[in-house]
Amino acid sequence: MRQKRYSSDLTDSQWEMVKPYFATERRRRHNLRRDILDAILYLVKTGCQWRMLPGEFAPWQTVYYYFRRWREEGRLQCLLSAVRRTVRRGEGREGEPSALIIDCQSVSTSRSGGIASFDAYKRVKGRKRHIAVDTQGLPWNVLVHAAGDHDTQWALQVLQPIGSHTDRGETVFADSAYRGLETEVERKLNWDLEIVEREDEESGFSVDPKRWIVERTFSWLGGWRRLNRDYERHTDSSETMVRTALLRVALSRLD
Repeated sequence: MRQKRYSSDLTDSQWEMVKPYFATERRRRHNLRRDILDAILYLVKTGCQWRMLPGEFAPWQTVYYYFRRWREEGRLQCLLSAVRRTVRRGEGREGEPSALIIDCQSVSTSRSGGIASFDAYKRVKGRKRHIAVDTQGLPWNVLVHAAGDHDTQWALQVLQPIGSHTDRGETVFADSAYRGLETEVERKLNWDLEIVEREDEESGFSVDPKRWIVERTFSWLGGWRRLNRDYERHTDSSETMVRTALLRVALSRLD
């Protein structure tokens, strides 16, 4: 058991909640999987390199091995799915949403390489984080792609996996960048795509109905230094980093 604890660590109650998803038949003197998950949360929160993980955690090679393994298994994605339903029910809502908000965020990439291009509108060379959230700001899908790709190119890829797991979806709120997809969304998903117009015609940030919720989710990501840029070579690693941060946010709402 580690002697030194960090603010990014899971609390005992949070670990008891997620522990069943990391069950193992191997017996150890300490709970390795909790140590690994805390190490990944520390890395995403502080933005350090894998090799710079503090010595209180397991060796960085072990932490990275489990990160890659859980990414390929989709384990963190399944865990996030369970936690967000628990959060919704705890707030007196149905486990599945009837309304979603979709948007994307352009971020610069590092020298690690991988897919990237130039977003002429945001003037950012890197990638876009495309997410769909419910009215509580909880993520229902995350997709990372090149920043130069238009939002409409990936909107259906973001929404379709959600449609296959819920029967309650009715409305998707989006900004004007998604205009023109209304018919296709209705035909393929049987959902209504509602374009939220800006109330303030002046340039700059404005608080728009419904869309402020997804903007708040993006602001939550700003508190995780590893996500201030995209440091990952592969987009599936980028998606897992985002899900890890939002998993911690969701768990905090259960305390």
